[in-house]
Amino acid sequence: MTVLTIKPTAEDHRIAYMAALAIVLMLMEAALPSPIPGVKPGLANIVTLLVLQQYGLRAAVWVTGLRVVAGSILLGSFLTPGFILSVSGAMASLAILAIARYLPSRYFGMVSLSVLAAFAHIAAQLAAVSVWLMPGVNVFYLSPMFALAAWVFGLSNGLIAAYLVESESHAPSST
Repeated sequence: MTVLTIKPTAEDHRIAYMAALAIVLMLMEAALPSPIPGVKPGLANIVTLLVLQQYGLRAAVWVTGLRVVAGSILLGSFLTPGFILSVSGAMASLAILAIARYLPSRYFGMVSLSVLAAFAHIAAQLAAVSVWLMPGVNVFYLSPMFALAAWVFGLSNGLIAAYLVESESHAPSST
């Protein structure tokens, strides 16, 4: 009998830690009441932005994927329409973040990346609802309300992420 031993790397540990943090934020957010169905602050996206900034796109994709899958399993929504909407929003956000990495960082920082990702997220979700859940129904009339929510939460999450990056850069080193 052959035993396969997999030794986790430091990057594996880092991704697991950040994914766990994102999952906790997702679970906390799920417990909050939502005044508008389908509108949530997306606090776990702060972790995605931080991971993207510190460790790159590959790590951000892993953290986001683990958060979406594990979070949906813990919430009991795995493979439900809500899960599919979450996946579509996450994929669109990651795609925009992958493209936006090539924009001049002087003009596109954490806040603008967060807002772009939030708009991509909601656009993908509206498209998925329109194509898959409610074909033939014009859900895009809801766009202004969801765009406002994306702007507000994208802005606030981006400001929080920018603050955390800035405070970390000013923290005394532990070496």
